[in-house]
Amino acid sequence: MPPFSDYPRYDGLGLADLVRARQVTPLELVESAIARIAAYNPLLNAVVVPMFEQARAATRSPLPDGPFVGVPMLLKDLWATCAGIPTSSGNRLLRHIPCGRDSEMVRRWKASGAIIVGKTNTPEFALQPATEPETFGPTRNPWDLSRSPAGSSGGSAAAVAARMVPIASATDGAGSIRMPAACCGLFGMKVSRGRTPSGPDLGEMWRGLGVEHVISRSVRDSAAMLDATAGLDVGAPYAAPAPARPFLEEVSVEPGRLRIAFTDQPFFGHTVHAECRAGLRATARMLEDLGHDVVEDAPPVDGDACAQAMMMVVAGEVRADIREAARLTGRRPRPDDFEAASYALGLLSAASRTAVYVAAWRLFQRTARDVGHFFTRYDVLLTPTLAQPPLPIGYFKPSSVETLALHVINRLGAGWLGQVLNLAGPMSTKLFDYTPYTPLFNLTGQPAMSVPLHWSADGLPIGMHLVARYGDEATLFQLAGQLERAHPWAERVPPLMR
Repeated sequence: MPPFSDYPRYDGLGLADLVRARQVTPLELVESAIARIAAYNPLLNAVVVPMFEQARAATRSPLPDGPFVGVPMLLKDLWATCAGIPTSSGNRLLRHIPCGRDSEMVRRWKASGAIIVGKTNTPEFALQPATEPETFGPTRNPWDLSRSPAGSSGGSAAAVAARMVPIASATDGAGSIRMPAACCGLFGMKVSRGRTPSGPDLGEMWRGLGVEHVISRSVRDSAAMLDATAGLDVGAPYAAPAPARPFLEEVSVEPGRLRIAFTDQPFFGHTVHAECRAGLRATARMLEDLGHDVVEDAPPVDGDACAQAMMMVVAGEVRADIREAARLTGRRPRPDDFEAASYALGLLSAASRTAVYVAAWRLFQRTARDVGHFFTRYDVLLTPTLAQPPLPIGYFKPSSVETLALHVINRLGAGWLGQVLNLAGPMSTKLFDYTPYTPLFNLTGQPAMSVPLHWSADGLPIGMHLVARYGDEATLFQLAGQLERAHPWAERVPPLMR
């Protein structure tokens, strides 16, 4: 069956409307997605696990009559498990181990009527703000093939920007939905802690830092998919407050006159590119023109302490991931089974005291209280999503000296030596100088979104970052809908993908 020629023009809800009107079949849409993947994946390396035959088979059975009936979708190859399909998390061992069951989010995505056509690239254990795992190789940005789509949901963002699918799953533990959305000219919402389920195998993702949702071209696709997936699952440790009405309805509601603070002062890092500052100022003026009260202000944050605490918590999660990979393969973990930086980070956790981990968690909670008080005075906070435009491929690769030190530490199993050498220091500085804004709101649990409102002088997308109070995705969807109507971005397509 030939592909549907107008497939790239539509968002997910638009394609589902065509299916219901019998103007196109789910199989035509699946073949369209497969054709786009075949055409552009050799350039981008976004899809690493094709599931084409499973997708074709799904179209031969009755599909759920959900909001995305018949719409092709991709899954990030992390946390989203499909029965019988490996979830590699970018790791060379796990890429060969099939999962036993669908995760709850995958079950809900399927119940929305979406058809899974494959899984997308991610850095090993989601540790880098670039998508360049040794296992699968780098994913490239559709706007400039020499640059990264960021991470860790870079494969999903690159695929959506290239119109392979209108919507793809993503996770966000420190900005991994918002950063790739910013680098690829897309909309990305990090939902509130507890808004979407993490079962049946996880209680929390990264001690509550992580959430799972989607990256999309349109605001309404994000809202409709959140309506389809939000809410408690069995055994969940907590849930976000229930919304007053469907999120999709909020997209068309005018937000009224909001109190919006803005800042370009980095919370965690130290430098901000002039293009990102310019985009922030232009967006602040845009919001004023829409009738909002906009003032320059920022919450008080001990950025260096929070950055160190996040590194400690993530190191503990990586150590647990390494042990879980060993359990699944029935072998003791070896340095050669993991990327050098991942294994060394796990050793760093093993060398740390439990009290350090607990102190980090207490700092998170104090910071969430302080930031929460800031939001008693404002409805929304505006920052750049990232401190720099999309970076070149390989920017975060360890230097030859760092690589040698990592291998020595890993061979010796000497996490203490990494502490003595402060090996994580320069690497974390580089990371947080790129991502000084997004991680704070994983720590506080608040909803935050990246909106494609600015492009650099050389045509690269630069996202703008807007944050609301905990549980208040409604205000963000209202504001995003207003911005999308006033300054539409859906027709902006990467030159290579036209």
